[in-house]
Amino acid sequence: MSKYRNRLPLLEDHPFMTDGGLETSLIFHQGVELPYFASYDLLKTEAGTALIESHYERFTNLARKHGVGIVLATPTWRASRDWGRKLGYSASALVDANRRAANQLAQFRSKWETPATPIVIVGTIGPRGDGYQAGARMNVGEAQDYHQEQIDSLTATQVDMVGGFTLNYIDEAIGMVQAAKVAGVPISISFTLETDGRLQSANTLQEAVERTDAETAGYASFFMINCAHPSHFETTLQSGGDWLQRIRGVRANASRLSHAELDEAEELDDGNPAEFGEETAALRAFLSRMNIVGGCCGTDHRHADQIWKAIKRGNGQAVQQ
Repeated sequence: MSKYRNRLPLLEDHPFMTDGGLETSLIFHQGVELPYFASYDLLKTEAGTALIESHYERFTNLARKHGVGIVLATPTWRASRDWGRKLGYSASALVDANRRAANQLAQFRSKWETPATPIVIVGTIGPRGDGYQAGARMNVGEAQDYHQEQIDSLTATQVDMVGGFTLNYIDEAIGMVQAAKVAGVPISISFTLETDGRLQSANTLQEAVERTDAETAGYASFFMINCAHPSHFETTLQSGGDWLQRIRGVRANASRLSHAELDEAEELDDGNPAEFGEETAALRAFLSRMNIVGGCCGTDHRHADQIWKAIKRGNGQAVQQ
């Protein structure tokens, strides 16, 4: 049984940290070979499992320091059919991989959760294609069919909800939401944006949120923005509108580079953590419901710490160094 599936604390405006860029930290800080960014493959060994657990521990300790909850996402961004095949996973082995990832986090929660730092477990669903390029696109029905398998696998575990991350066109998001509705599990949808504040498909974020809601009867629990630097989408948020009330979370990239530039980069651009923290915290001026905040590619515990220090300063709270 999941702990929070029927009453998500994320919807109660309690502040929640997220972890940072797991895959980029593993590759660039710890020298781990990670084909296709498939971090769930590490769970096949004790050493790999320990690496991922230490990542969760670092951020959970930070959440405790700041007195906030934490959202921990399973390392299953690439644990869907097409990507699993590239790594030699059969259909049944992929089901097991998703469940193993969720079970690891459930065990972690049982050891680390406190009343002041609740831990919400999100089953991560990534795009069928490349998160930085829309490429070949599915229609809504195809997207639902493709993602149903992974969503069903994760729903059978103790995850509190599933989350679609790094989505760059609307039909895939709608298909994911419909698959979650069939499975009976809450879902969040996180779009990634280009330097002009639009999806790679050229749609505006407003169009993406409103159309996804319109075609799914508003089933998504909330929306997020991930894998883009705050400077890329701040202007987009300044337009205002009721649709912004549907956005509760931001997991931004550390780098100001475009997705195309990041694809070509051979070294990690981790930006300026203190500046990044201020810029991320400043988004609250446009996102009044934003209570889930953390980092994506290129970020680590330093960036998360600076975000929450900046938020506390903005709230007039004392900041622990």
